[in-house]
Amino acid sequence: MSAERGHPGGASPLSEEEKREFSRAGEKARSILKAERAAAFNGWTIGFFAAVTLLSSLSSPITALLGFGMAVVAWNEFRGRKMIRQWDSLGPQLLGRNQLGLMVLVIAYCLWSMVRTPTTISGLAELEEVLGPVEDLARTLAHFVYGSVIVLTAVFQGLMARYYFARVGMMETYLADTPTWIVDLQRMELEGADS
Repeated sequence: MSAERGHPGGASPLSEEEKREFSRAGEKARSILKAERAAAFNGWTIGFFAAVTLLSSLSSPITALLGFGMAVVAWNEFRGRKMIRQWDSLGPQLLGRNQLGLMVLVIAYCLWSMVRTPTTISGLAELEEVLGPVEDLARTLAHFVYGSVIVLTAVFQGLMARYYFARVGMMETYLADTPTWIVDLQRMELEGADS
């Protein structure tokens, strides 16, 4: 085997300059690749809550729809993560749209729940004697809780969508400015980490 092809003695196939260039590119890539870790966390977290929601939805078709929607969102988080690891700029786009979809899903469910808040609560005669009409209190409390969830969801999912959409331009710039051989090596490195 020739020294050129086999690199006997453990010699690196990269020159010192190529190693430096690869290292610099790795530093630039870190902020983009953080998005794939966020997508993994979101995928597992949303998937867990989708399963819990589906298990508790036996008597409510609306809750079942919410659970199914969350399962689709979790699946898309893993798809987007895989696309980022393959250096496909469609990955962050998918993840950004996915966060907006989750925001719409949760807000729609909260609005529906606010409208459907029970107007009567039975069995609380003693409480009514102390507090007065409990229906108003229950409705106010439900509106406060669901309203808070709406605000927090809009803020958090909105910021996550913005985060992912910002990664689209960063990735496109990175791919345009980085030699193909480095991107190919990074892609292989990421695939090896999955094994």
